[in-house]
Amino acid sequence: MTIRINLDVELAKNKMSLKQLSGDISISMTNLSLLKNGKVKAIRFSTLEAICQALNCQPGDILQYESTNPNTHLD
Repeated sequence: MTIRINLDVELAKNKMSLKQLSGDISISMTNLSLLKNGKVKAIRFSTLEAICQALNCQPGDILQYESTNPNTHLD
C-alpha cells in the first residue's frame, strides 16, 4: 500500500510556494518539505485541515491511495 502526497499539485493550482504556505499556516518549511516529498509516516488532522483550508481543497486532493498489488480490491 502506498499513499501518494499531492501537495505540490495543489500548491501549483493555487500558484503558491511552499514558503508562502508555511507562513500562512505556521508550519515549518522543513515539515512541509518532508510531507511534500513523501518522507513522513503520519500527518496530524490539524495539519491536514490547515493545509486544506489554505489551499481551498479536500484531504483527498492531498492524499491519494495507490495499491501495490493491482489485484487487491477494497470492498
